Amino acid sequence: MDSSFDDSLAVLGVLVGGFVVVVGLGTLLGLPWTSTDSTAAAAAQMVGIVVTIAIGLLLIFLTYADDPGEALS
Repeated sequence: MDSSFDDSLAVLGVLVGGFVVVVGLGTLLGLPWTSTDSTAAAAAQMVGIVVTIAIGLLLIFLTYADDPGEALS
């Protein structure tokens, strides 16, 4: 069986990272800032959404990187 992934857990990293990105985008599309009266709370929600999407993308990037320590420096 020929697999394009060197490590069998790489598939899991991509799937989990993709799931985290989709959850972040779904939260963004749910317009969470419309249900709060506080601007600070809405800003905190937006920061959290952006960080969630960034974590998912970082997980996918680290899964594909040959040497993650070298890729981030």
